[in-house]
Amino acid sequence: MKIQQPSIKLKNHLTQEDYEDIKGLIKYCLEEENIALKLELDYKMKSSEKSDNIERINEFMFYDNKTLIGYIGICQFSGEALEVNGLVHPQYRKMGVFSRLFSLVKDEWHRRKTQDMLLLSDHNSFSGIVFIKQTSAQYDNSEYEMFLKNELIKNEFESDVLTFRKATNKDAMEIARQNSIYFEMILDNTDIISPEEEAKRGVDIYIVELGEKVVGKVQIGVDDGIGGIYGLGVLPQYRRRGFGKEIILKAVNKLKEKQVKEIMLQVAVKNKNALNLYKSCGFVEQSKMDYYKLTKSNKIISI
Repeated sequence: MKIQQPSIKLKNHLTQEDYEDIKGLIKYCLEEENIALKLELDYKMKSSEKSDNIERINEFMFYDNKTLIGYIGICQFSGEALEVNGLVHPQYRKMGVFSRLFSLVKDEWHRRKTQDMLLLSDHNSFSGIVFIKQTSAQYDNSEYEMFLKNELIKNEFESDVLTFRKATNKDAMEIARQNSIYFEMILDNTDIISPEEEAKRGVDIYIVELGEKVVGKVQIGVDDGIGGIYGLGVLPQYRRRGFGKEIILKAVNKLKEKQVKEIMLQVAVKNKNALNLYKSCGFVEQSKMDYYKLTKSNKIISI
């Protein structure tokens, strides 16, 4: 293939037409290569009406005439590092499509205050890993995407004493505090998640309680018919009491009420305790996503 009529669209948020173009590109690519992507398209569509900063560019699309042949998206959650993931039409690879889009992503990154950018690739994507290594990005971590394959059955030895309370904006600082414990994040009072805004985007955050005491939290969402469990954690003083499994059970039941096709979660490869817990609940590893980090103090190679 040759690029006949190239054009690039740079946008703050996706329209329905953009969404359909990207979904079409994804479908075509997955027919050629069985890999996982982390583009958060459904989340972005629900967020597009109230974008935090309309001057920011988050969507980078490369067209040949009216055909989308390349896409990169930026995600940024609660002021953390930019997460960058994308794809190129198989018949238009090795033509500089991704390199051109990535150069624009770097420009956008340097316009923002954020120090770190994470480049994501499926562990089995040879072309993705090769491209990332050419940028001088350094390996940071990996996470498994796991799907529920076996029915989660509660046994008589497990507790059934926890309650889920849907979080409100009054819980924002508590959620930030727990995230700092579970995910080694710096507690930043100026940049926290607003649960009520997340709910508008289809993500429900629950505070988990034992009586009147906060035990942990979890959030659930649905993306393209797949239910997801995210941000699950139990506070240190309440661990080893079966609470983690009970939270998973209750989260799974809530997602089943939404009639999802499948249920998945993500877990850091290095988090062996959580990995073993999820396996014991019937979740099976289906893909592995690698994260590579660039910081503004690093020299970035132009490619």
